[in-house]
Amino acid sequence: MELLGQNEVEQRQRKVLILSQDSFYKVLTAEQQAKALKGQYNFDHPDAFDNDLMHSTLKNIVEGKTVEVPTYDFVTHSRLAETTVVYPADVVLFEGILVFYNQDIRDMFHLRLFVDTDSDVRLSRRVLRDMKRGRDLEQILTQYTTFVKPAFEEFCLPTKKYADVIIPRGVDNMVAINLIVQHIQDILNGDICKWQRGALNGHGRTYKRPFPEQAEGGGVLAAGKRSHLESSSRPH
Repeated sequence: MELLGQNEVEQRQRKVLILSQDSFYKVLTAEQQAKALKGQYNFDHPDAFDNDLMHSTLKNIVEGKTVEVPTYDFVTHSRLAETTVVYPADVVLFEGILVFYNQDIRDMFHLRLFVDTDSDVRLSRRVLRDMKRGRDLEQILTQYTTFVKPAFEEFCLPTKKYADVIIPRGVDNMVAINLIVQHIQDILNGDICKWQRGALNGHGRTYKRPFPEQAEGGGVLAAGKRSHLESSSRPH
């Protein structure tokens, strides 16, 4: 966003926007929230996310509609009453640890990026982040070994096979970031032909074809402002 000069652009005028899967955590019951405050709730499991709301929100975005995205409070583990208004954009970057897990959501993306980061780096980042959220070190490490690491190995890592591009070293890999920035810039300039995915004979393979003006079948482009969805799955 910084390299594309989008951070300084007013929200309504942005051509590129970022949306996080973390915004779509489910509303917890009182019992679940009590567990969450003790570090005993698994936020890295696919069932922790409201996939129906996630799918419908993305669908509305690619149809050129203005949407309201939930705001999640990571300190209290709760969805806030206020929402974030997201306006139509030409390119949508959707990031999260399990964005490739659900097939209906996975098939919406035109480019899939997997950010591959060393496990020690992921752990150190998590410790620093969660301590800023007021959690103690013992709780952070217990949650990591009980939920985070096993969930990464069971749910996140296997989705790496769905990626079109794998980016090692994350934000430190400026070569990869510059290539992605150029790719997005080419889309914004209309220099490359957009394409969409679709199942072929029910075997989950993909094919490429130019976008039509309106959606057909399971396509992701509908009448209205065009949106190009790119996704990034990053272990944290």
